[in-house]
Amino acid sequence: MESTQQHHHQHHPQQQRRTSGSTNTDPEVNKYTGASLDEFQGKLYELCKDQNGCRFLQTKLEESPLNVTVIYNEIHMHFVDLMTDPFGNYLCQKLLERCDDSQRTSIVDVIAPEFLKICLSMHGTRAVQKLIEFLSTKRQIQAVIAALEPNVVALIKDLNGNHVIQKCLHKLSPEHNQFIYDTVSEHCIQVASHKHGCCVYQRCIDHAVESQKIQLVSVITQHALPLVQDPFGNYVVQYVLGLDDAAYYDGLIRRFIEPIRELSVQKFSSNVIEKCIRVAGKETRRLLIAGIIDHPNMERFLRDSYANYVIQTCLDCADEDQRIKFVECIRPLLPSIRNTPYGKRIYSKIHRDINGSSSSNARSASSSSSTRHIQHQKSAMLMDSSASSLIHGMHTLHLNPISASISSPTTTTTTTNTVHQQHTMATKHGTASTNNNTNAAAIAYM
Repeated sequence: MESTQQHHHQHHPQQQRRTSGSTNTDPEVNKYTGASLDEFQGKLYELCKDQNGCRFLQTKLEESPLNVTVIYNEIHMHFVDLMTDPFGNYLCQKLLERCDDSQRTSIVDVIAPEFLKICLSMHGTRAVQKLIEFLSTKRQIQAVIAALEPNVVALIKDLNGNHVIQKCLHKLSPEHNQFIYDTVSEHCIQVASHKHGCCVYQRCIDHAVESQKIQLVSVITQHALPLVQDPFGNYVVQYVLGLDDAAYYDGLIRRFIEPIRELSVQKFSSNVIEKCIRVAGKETRRLLIAGIIDHPNMERFLRDSYANYVIQTCLDCADEDQRIKFVECIRPLLPSIRNTPYGKRIYSKIHRDINGSSSSNARSASSSSSTRHIQHQKSAMLMDSSASSLIHGMHTLHLNPISASISSPTTTTTTTNTVHQQHTMATKHGTASTNNNTNAAAIAYM
C-alpha cells in the first residue's frame, strides 16, 4: 500500500508540470493571454468558430457592456451560421444573455427565415432554447411563434427540434403556447403515436391550464382506440388515466367497455385495460369486468399471454359479488390450465382464496361454538350459586337444611341435575355445530 502511494506521489507532480508546460507552449492559447478585444476586430467571426477564440470572446462578453456591443456589431449578421456551429453556438448563447432588447430583437429578425433549420441542428437547438429563455418583448415572442407555428409537428417529431417545443411549454405563457395545443390537437394521432411526440404530448398536459387540458383529453378520448393499440400512443392514454380527477378519464375508459375482449389480448392495449380496471369508478369498473366474465371462450383468455394478466387484475379489483361470479366461471377450467405458464398464477390465486375462505369459515364456526360453551358455563355457575345461597339462608333462619331437603328432595336434585344435563348437551351441541359448519364451508367451495 505504501509503495503504491509513493508511486502516485512521485508521478503526480510530473504530470502537473507536463500539463502546465503544454499549456504555456500552445501558441493558439498564448495569443489570447492578456490580449484585448481591439487586437482582433475585423476577425471576430473567425474567432467564434475556433475553440480557444470562442472562449476568449465569451470572457470578453462578461467584462463590459461595451465589449458586448463590439462583438454584437461584428457577428450578429452571421447568427444563423454561428448558432449551428460546434463552437459558435456557445458564443451565441452567451451573447443572447448579455445583449439588450433591441439587439435581441434584431437577432430574432435575422434568424427567423431559417428558424426550422437551426432548431433541427444538434447545436442550433441549444442556441434557440437559450433565445426562448431570454425573450423579453412581445414583438420577439410573436416573431418566434410565427417562425415555429408552421413547423410544430415536424419539430415535435425531431430528436433535436422537440426540445424547442418543450422549452416553449416551459417558458412561454399559456396564451402564447396556445398555437402548440391547437396543432397537437389537430394532429393528435400523428403526434401521440410518435416516439418523441408521445413525450411532448405528456408535457403539454403537464403545462396546460384547465381549458387546454380539457382540449387535449377530449381529442385523446376521440382517438382512444387506435392510440391504445399503438406502441407509443398507449403511454399517452395511460398518462390521462393518471390524472388526479376522474372527470378527465371516465369517458375515456368507457370507450373500452365494448371492445375490451379484443384489447385484452394485445400487447400494448392490455396494459391500458389493466390500468383502467384499477382506476375506474365502481360503476365503470363493473361494466369492464362484466365484459370479461361473459366471454364465450374463457379458457382461451386464461391461456393468453396478455389476457391472463387482465383476468388477474379483475380478480384483484372486482366487488365481492362480481368476484364470486368470476370465480365460478373460471373454476371448472382450473384443472386444464394449472400446468400452463400463465394459468398457474390464476390457479394459485383462486386456490389460495378458496382455502383461505374455507379456513376463515371454520374458524368462525369454532369461535361461535366456544362462545356458546362459555355462556352455558356461566349459566351453570349462576344456578349453583343460587342453590348455595338458599341453603345458607336456611341456616340463618335456624332451619334444618336436611329436613328441607327431605320435604322437597325432588326440587333440589332436579335443579342440580338439570343444570349438569344442560351443560353436557350444550357442549355436545357446540361440537356438532362446529363440525357441521366446517363441513358446510368445505362443501361450498368444492
